[in-house]
Amino acid sequence: MNERIKSKAAFEEAVQYIPGGVNSPVRALKAVGETPLFVERAEGNKIYDIDGNIFTDYCLSWGVFLLGHSHPSVNAAVTAAIARGTSYGIPSLQETELAKLVRKCFPTMERVRFVNSGTEATMSAIRLARGYTGRNYIVKFEGNYHGHADHLLVSAGSGVARLGGASSAGVPDAFVSQTLVVPYNDTEAVTEIFEKYGNEIAAIILEPVAANMGVVPTLDGFLQFLRDITKKYGSLLIFDEVITGFRLSSGGAQKLYGIEPDLTTVGKIVGGGFPAAAFGGRADIMKMLAPDGPVYQAGTLSGNPVAMSAGIATVTELSKDSFYDELNGRVDVFEKALLKAIEGKGITLKRVGPMFTLFFTNGKIENFQDVQKTDQERFARFFRYMLRNGVYVSPSQFEANFISIKHTDKDLERFVELVSAFNE
Repeated sequence: MNERIKSKAAFEEAVQYIPGGVNSPVRALKAVGETPLFVERAEGNKIYDIDGNIFTDYCLSWGVFLLGHSHPSVNAAVTAAIARGTSYGIPSLQETELAKLVRKCFPTMERVRFVNSGTEATMSAIRLARGYTGRNYIVKFEGNYHGHADHLLVSAGSGVARLGGASSAGVPDAFVSQTLVVPYNDTEAVTEIFEKYGNEIAAIILEPVAANMGVVPTLDGFLQFLRDITKKYGSLLIFDEVITGFRLSSGGAQKLYGIEPDLTTVGKIVGGGFPAAAFGGRADIMKMLAPDGPVYQAGTLSGNPVAMSAGIATVTELSKDSFYDELNGRVDVFEKALLKAIEGKGITLKRVGPMFTLFFTNGKIENFQDVQKTDQERFARFFRYMLRNGVYVSPSQFEANFISIKHTDKDLERFVELVSAFNE
């Protein structure tokens, strides 16, 4: 492994021009005591830094590249699209083509609106839910991340359920005063909040498999419980599938678990590596959006033809027969070997589909309070250890790792061997 001299120099220069030297905080690697990698290129399951190091990538741009980096079909589609112009601000056929593919994969998304980021998608879905129901309160779960819109930057604190307070400077408490925060996987807390505010709650929003506090699945029956209680009180159920969409199955978590939300957000992978996301749902709800209805949402670059072309190529590849069977079969073998490797090491594995997290704890992992009790210093040592050995995992105990179709059996065996040998 080459010394990362060029990356360190690049970071020192970047901090002179960019706050913290990065354009998204986790990239700074502060939580793991490292300076950032500066990537020169990526291909398959490998990233190549400017110092000539090669890393097997288990972050995959936060799960975007289930097909691997620089997939030939996606690259060809993008190259062809660029040759026709990079933005129009006028409708293109690609928008409808990708919308049709998304609806085929997610039948609950009867109408689809494209935006530029997961934050835009969830922000817009919540505005739509409020406009449709005429109600103001939103219920979210502690440890679920839905982007950096002001009203979603909320922490729950201790206790069963309470009105949230802003978790970022610059967010007035008034902006989050109508966001209700409850612990993940806690049916009693949800019941309590609906008994108190039920007729004023526009929607529940959640990650159907949490991935922004590490991979934390919902407990058996929890999603059905949410579906039932929202129907009882006339509230909407919003699945934030920005991470789980197209990763757990072609139809995301809702297909995997057989639960139909009213609205869904998807992102990252739907743009094939370009800035794109979408929200969609029942036709009668989506008709509330301008220009058909009174709920306003817009974006100059929404439905960008290059991003749409990348998305079409990506979703087409993911929709091929046996793709997920092949991928999950490989990950099943990996999971069994990894479970054996962590025996007696004070490490807990959580995995759903090709997403997984190693939590440094012997305790249960069911919600954000459990995750906060994990040994984050030990995780930081693990991250640095894996980096020294040419493996790049997601740089936070609160994030998911991802396995792509390009990760070979040899790659996965090497990962298991490294974990087995880890004793720092």
